[in-house]
Amino acid sequence: MNAHGFSGVEREHIRRHHRHQPAENQCSSALVKHIKAPVQRVWSLVRRFDQPQKYKPFISRCVAQGNLEIGSLREVDVKSGLPATTSTERLELLDDEEHVLSMKIVGGDHRLRNYSSIISVHPEVIDGRPGTLVIESFVVDVPEGNTKDETCYFVEALIKCNLKSLADVSERLAIQDRTEPIDRI
Repeated sequence: MNAHGFSGVEREHIRRHHRHQPAENQCSSALVKHIKAPVQRVWSLVRRFDQPQKYKPFISRCVAQGNLEIGSLREVDVKSGLPATTSTERLELLDDEEHVLSMKIVGGDHRLRNYSSIISVHPEVIDGRPGTLVIESFVVDVPEGNTKDETCYFVEALIKCNLKSLADVSERLAIQDRTEPIDRI
């Protein structure tokens, strides 16, 4: 582990896939989650830009426009309790080989201006079983009246909730995958 709390493997994935260059009025961070489910199961949820509500607990509805490709837009309805109701988001990158998805917020009634995130999914072994290392990073403008620390803390809290939910859903589905009977031929 280094001063930021990342292992060498995590640092290498961040260096390869999570390249943000925050400006003076922006904050940026990366968060890590280890999930006890195979990478294919986790990626099957993450890659669905058109269905983020499958694991993101603050999203009540999503309407995607067009095919699932670079430049695709989605309109997201946010559950009550957050300082927003809608968000318009654009798919920036969807790499099924490297398991990397990037999106940018391009509109909505919230204070997350110039928000961009990257999520990458990597195979690992956890307790002798197939597991997944998930890294999510972001960059965002610091709203007027807030500090960098306040802004990062708020966004990190949302991402931590999303990553915990992703772990819960993935692990539940992985257990179902292992317990499903195999059909006989």
